[in-house]
Amino acid sequence: MAKALVIVESVAKTKTIGKFLGKDYTVKSSVGHIKDLPKQRLAVAVEDSFEPEYITIRGKGKILTELRKAAGDVDKVFIATDPDREGEAIARHLADEITARNENVLRVRFNEITERAVKEALRSPLPIDDNLVDAQKARRVVDRLVGYQVSPILWRTIFRGLSAGRVQSVALRLICEREDAIDHFVPEEYWTIAAELKGKKTAPFLANLVKIDGQKPELHSESEAQAIAAELRGQEFKVADLRKKKISRQPAPPFTTSTMQQEAAKRLGFTAKRIMMIAQQLYEGIELGEEGSVGLITYMRTDSIRVADEAVQAARELIARDYGLEYLPKTPPKYKAKAGAQDAHEAIRPTATQYAPKAIKKYLTDEQYRLYELIWQRFIASQMEAAVYEQTSIDITAGRCLLRVAGSIIVFRGFLQAFDDFKDEEDENGENSNVPTELTVGELLTLLDLHPEQHFTKPPARYSESSLIKELDALGIGRPSTYAMIISTLTARKYVEKQGRQLAPTELGRTVNRILIRQFPKIFNVEFTAFMEDELDKIETGKKDFLEVVQEFYQPFSRAVMAAEERKDVIKDELQETTEESCPKCERPLIIRWGRNGRFMACSGYPDCKFTRPLDSQEVATGETCENCGKEMVVKVGRYGRFIACSGYPDCKTAKPYPIGMACPKEGCTGQVVERRSKRGRTFYGCSRYPDCDFVTWNKPVKNPCPACGNPYTEERYTQAKGLHIRCPKCKHELESAPDEDYFEPAAGG
Repeated sequence: MAKALVIVESVAKTKTIGKFLGKDYTVKSSVGHIKDLPKQRLAVAVEDSFEPEYITIRGKGKILTELRKAAGDVDKVFIATDPDREGEAIARHLADEITARNENVLRVRFNEITERAVKEALRSPLPIDDNLVDAQKARRVVDRLVGYQVSPILWRTIFRGLSAGRVQSVALRLICEREDAIDHFVPEEYWTIAAELKGKKTAPFLANLVKIDGQKPELHSESEAQAIAAELRGQEFKVADLRKKKISRQPAPPFTTSTMQQEAAKRLGFTAKRIMMIAQQLYEGIELGEEGSVGLITYMRTDSIRVADEAVQAARELIARDYGLEYLPKTPPKYKAKAGAQDAHEAIRPTATQYAPKAIKKYLTDEQYRLYELIWQRFIASQMEAAVYEQTSIDITAGRCLLRVAGSIIVFRGFLQAFDDFKDEEDENGENSNVPTELTVGELLTLLDLHPEQHFTKPPARYSESSLIKELDALGIGRPSTYAMIISTLTARKYVEKQGRQLAPTELGRTVNRILIRQFPKIFNVEFTAFMEDELDKIETGKKDFLEVVQEFYQPFSRAVMAAEERKDVIKDELQETTEESCPKCERPLIIRWGRNGRFMACSGYPDCKFTRPLDSQEVATGETCENCGKEMVVKVGRYGRFIACSGYPDCKTAKPYPIGMACPKEGCTGQVVERRSKRGRTFYGCSRYPDCDFVTWNKPVKNPCPACGNPYTEERYTQAKGLHIRCPKCKHELESAPDEDYFEPAAGG
């Protein structure tokens, strides 16, 4: 019989850890949180110390019974949930449930799932950190208060079922404010001039006009540009200065959660949500043939750039062996952590240098391999020598004008040998590697041609997932574990839509944002949200207590909620738009109102007159042609959601359900999974070959097999405890369970 029970929160971790510990240990999983706040009531004692009223999550009773029984059969219980606030909260809830059966309950933490790390943690157990537990509890309570007290205001002013989240709403504000800046941007014309020149021993090259009378050129019209060009044609072009210098470019530090998401989004094209799901798989363990399940990376939710000494030494040995001593710095590079970074965990790195990406490629999916390779290369590069460039700058005078040609070449690749880094944007100085090297100071040059070119200033770019994460991180909004959920929740709620890689607010998102910042200007702003993150950090470090932080938040918040409640009718009236059309039934003016499916036309005489009609909207082409009449098929939105219909309607009434881009997972079926709506308006998913195929599910299928049981698909699920996450419908294995904010869902039928 086993002497000790080890409890983790993930099924995948049980396999990886179980192989290290042998028959003296039993390893079981809680399958995530076991307790949470109930869905349909506030469950926070506002009048009594703000204590949350946790209940056992539906479906977790059986798991708890099994864990209690297992705890009663062993000498010790080790709780080995993730080493962060969420993991500590799970540990506290588990300990509270198990102590009655076994008082010898201990907490163990490790940053990587390796035999050395796990056994070392078991030798040095720690008490549960109640500061961490209280920090998680405070976040949960504050998010619940915001979600449950602000969301109903949106229901009463727009339509039922909308939500507001403490951090999510500030991210939405950033996206909307960027869109406003784009909408109001007025492009300004400007001109540049490049001279095509030739030296005695050089091929033709281009030099850019950089100064006129010692000042930056301000050419705002073609006539101004042509006047300077005419002046230049009469001048002598002479090399005035030639400068060369060597510059070093240091490698970037190993990944944090934020920088991993940014880089993987840019390089690999993955969404933040997908990046975190794959990283969790790499952390919890991958089957490597006869070796069994191996945790390949350290814990993936971190804002630390610290690296363990033994990992640094292993990387240095690999660099010396595989790249050569010239790539190995005399001492390991030192990196400065950003202000406010928590240093409890290491940076994200490979757990062992023996698992080189190419050596284990056959065991990984393509996505796992690409992300693991990125993490590996970034870590190895972080321990290498700097890259060295030779930078050349040549100044050329022509009367009162100064022209310049500049560029750089790599003379020593350094860390670029392992990680071929790239810059986000083109060099503003127009640097290139084709700088003429045969010129001398004082040399006269031949003017071959002048190239005036018209430009217009560009509006700010929309946020991508990568740039939004970078902005949230820089502003101190959210935490590494929340970035992916913030973005996926905004898109799931249809506040934001993806256009290519860009994030654009929908009309609904902009309306929600307008209401929130008008009614809660001090709550849904960057400074206050960053301040609250800092307050939660202070609870974690013991500088403040739970009650103090929540009370300081709630007092001004509750006053703002009361004021918004009093103005809800005014807000609703402000959202209505008048039109010049008259109601065909009663001839009163038609107005534009909000409903569950967006804006619609309605009679201003409601409820005496109930006339409504859809607001004309642009139909989206699908690229398909109608099988009956040959006209283009388009996406439409009707009473029961999206569907595909013939653009020839009403002459042709061909229509079919909206496909989600996934083949039916039922063996032998050739159909596609399509989106449907029930008579009560709830979205579900079924096979396009119904009734020949009976595949159906309430949750959106995802075309990725379950890594635990091999089921051909997984599903997107939404719960109060975990927000939007991925789960296998067969074995219930969860691929991601990052914490989410609170949303007050209307009761069924309400």
